[in-house]
Amino acid sequence: MGKQVMYNAAIAVLRLLVNECTIFPSFTKTKFTFRVRHSLMAKKILLTSFTTWLPHQQTNSSDDLLEKISQLNYTFAVLNFLRQLPVNIQFASNIVMKKAQVLKPNFIVCCGMAERRQYLSIESNATCNDRTLQTNIVLEKLVGENSRVKISHDAGKFVCEGLYYSILEWIQRHQLPVNCVFVHVPILTEQNLNLVLNDFEFILQRLGNYLDETSL
Repeated sequence: MGKQVMYNAAIAVLRLLVNECTIFPSFTKTKFTFRVRHSLMAKKILLTSFTTWLPHQQTNSSDDLLEKISQLNYTFAVLNFLRQLPVNIQFASNIVMKKAQVLKPNFIVCCGMAERRQYLSIESNATCNDRTLQTNIVLEKLVGENSRVKISHDAGKFVCEGLYYSILEWIQRHQLPVNCVFVHVPILTEQNLNLVLNDFEFILQRLGNYLDETSL
């Protein structure tokens, strides 16, 4: 009886330690052990997407992409999602900051839709008025040999850039141990879906496995 009580207490404590790992729903003994190891070793990535903002848009491709990602299991990172942010700089920024304060991720990957682009593009900077802030991630290392993923220096002068700037400024002002990058997602079609999904997984894996966050 005493051993069972101690076992239950240990399980309760470990649940608290790994409660951010939502991609493994089962708590069998085997999977539970794996979740604990996964949580302690893997980096935490916060992924965000926007809702739509124009009448002709049925969905936002950034959210479509995160929906696909959320349905898959990954061992290289703990993925947390903030989907369908409002298309409002202040509201969206506050939501992301509050979530990040609780989660304390290693990386924040903000995603937005770019209807005129063909492939994923990663934004190097964001501008507000006359001030430009750069991501601390070395994008050339992040992209690596993937020739389809483009590095962009124009985040679009809209809510996407506004959110990106707000998060970069917040990180810089408070000297937070987190890096942020913005990824623009093209309209997803039958022709490009698998390519875009693979490219995004490539980026996440580079963040989670291959590169230490202090050297990106």
